[in-house]
Amino acid sequence: MFETITIETDARGVATLTLNRPEKHNAMSGKMLEELTSAALQLGQDDSVRVVILTGEGKSFCAGGDLGWMRAQRDMDPETRGKEARKLAEMLQALNTLPKPLIGRVQGNAFGGGVGMASVCDVAVGADHLTMGLTETRLGLIPATIGPYVLSRMGEAMARRVFMSARLFKAPEAVTLGLLARIVPSNDLDAAVEAEVLPYLSVAPGAVASAKALTRALGPKIDDEIIDMTIQALVSRWESDEAEEGIGAFFDKRKPSWA
Repeated sequence: MFETITIETDARGVATLTLNRPEKHNAMSGKMLEELTSAALQLGQDDSVRVVILTGEGKSFCAGGDLGWMRAQRDMDPETRGKEARKLAEMLQALNTLPKPLIGRVQGNAFGGGVGMASVCDVAVGADHLTMGLTETRLGLIPATIGPYVLSRMGEAMARRVFMSARLFKAPEAVTLGLLARIVPSNDLDAAVEAEVLPYLSVAPGAVASAKALTRALGPKIDDEIIDMTIQALVSRWESDEAEEGIGAFFDKRKPSWA
């Protein structure tokens, strides 16, 4: 059914949603974004599913945007770029509003959109060796469509430490920033995730869904107006001279003019 992700559900109703492009470090393509959105809707409507675990196959959780997808966007007009940005925004919102507990099993590095995906999890547990980073400004772009979820997770003060600088940070700092609830050695990751899953198997699924919806209603607003604003902000950056230089330098394997 899916080409870029897999879903496996055990007898308890614990579904594991896995990004399945290990050869690309689970980088997000337009196809993957569409499939993740579809999967979130499918899992949300499945009464047999009690908990969803989000993880990645291979060494990386998610390396951000797929290079081929980004290269294609260089030649798009603003309207088409906006449609591609909306795919990411809709995927994140679908996972963020999933009426099931979403547990992140972050087994490897996460950059850009991968940080956004960790941010929409209700709780994320990470391997202690991983590296994370919001790397968009290296390309002259900004972490726009993922921004509302990253800010909601970190808070503005914490986000300012890493949102604009594109610096990479290790697992312990990811905990300090609020992206990860805790970190454990890789060999202990499954057990740590299982510890997060178990409480949900003894509580009322409908009450969990209602409680989750309430937390979102009481938390920072992420509605159509906010999403549209972030999409427009990203499209505007794509049109900038800095984006042309930064993305060109990246594909040419050279330093951009400002480095």
